[in-house]
Amino acid sequence: MATKLFSPFTIKKITLKNRIVISPMCQYSSVDGFANDWHLVHLGSRATGGAGLIIQEATAVSPEARISPSDLGIWKDEHIEKLKQINAFIVSQNSIPGVQLAHAGRKASVSAPWLGNKKLDFAQGGWQTVAPSAIPYHDDEPFLPEALDKNGIQKVISDFKSATKRVVEAGYQVVEVHAAHGYLLHQFLSPLTNVRTDEYGGSFENRIRFTLEVVEAVQSEWPSDLPLFVRISATDWAENGWNPEESVQLSKILKEKGVDLIDVSSGGLVSHQKITLGPGYQVPFAEKVKQEASIATGAVGLITEAKQAEEILNKNQADLILFARESLRNPNLPLDFAKELNDDIQWPKQYERAKL
Repeated sequence: MATKLFSPFTIKKITLKNRIVISPMCQYSSVDGFANDWHLVHLGSRATGGAGLIIQEATAVSPEARISPSDLGIWKDEHIEKLKQINAFIVSQNSIPGVQLAHAGRKASVSAPWLGNKKLDFAQGGWQTVAPSAIPYHDDEPFLPEALDKNGIQKVISDFKSATKRVVEAGYQVVEVHAAHGYLLHQFLSPLTNVRTDEYGGSFENRIRFTLEVVEAVQSEWPSDLPLFVRISATDWAENGWNPEESVQLSKILKEKGVDLIDVSSGGLVSHQKITLGPGYQVPFAEKVKQEASIATGAVGLITEAKQAEEILNKNQADLILFARESLRNPNLPLDFAKELNDDIQWPKQYERAKL
């Protein structure tokens, strides 16, 4: 039975074999930003598992852009070699390799989750964080983020540009700019974290300026015939914060600027956010952006079942479905979903004897 979930999706010159995307998920397993065999096996197994697109975890454009000291990075040429190997394997499995470029801003310099996810002070190997305004994420942090001056802003934009050049060399076929989850670009977007009085703060036009400049820098190095995504948090889930209407407005502008798809998530900006969780709780945001901004969207957030994913696509609420934790639980999610939906898809030849 032909399903929407396992139908191809073409963006520019890239055709995904299905609508299943592996969402960027931090592995906290790098040293000095380098990928290693953990990343090869983690990402490679999702490729053998049948996903159409695999987006590598938030990959830092500079050392200070990392969330933790164990994050992947692409700030130096030496990072490219291993990433190229991983991407070649993903392509060999008829999947598309993507990468999410990120700067953590004030949420940087924390330990890995299994080490407590605590802000690291300088004696613990932490570093000075930056933000649009000197407002910490938690009140009890050991130091304040430094408000970026004009030179600091230009450095970040330049770091995204240089990172994109390496992304091309490493063989990625999709790039996503991370402007969600309370990281640096999102911090500029929201009036809760951006209280600047210069051209980067205040009005909606000023608050989106930095994100647009980063996107433009990425585009200057990214081939125009390859897909460019932007991930946004559609709402801060907090009073007077960034909201769905602004998300639609930004998405319209990003579409005009040549962005191909908005990956619609939510939250992550402030510690006092109030989120009502439930299956597919973020899907209405993806639908709103898709319908009102007339741009392709990806839906994320507690999407765990094949029929649920198929229904989202059939209702035209989104174009792609991104899986994070459910993919951690099951690298072969697409193979299992196809069976569940009675759709006959190609398996890796090495696994075919287990198909029936």
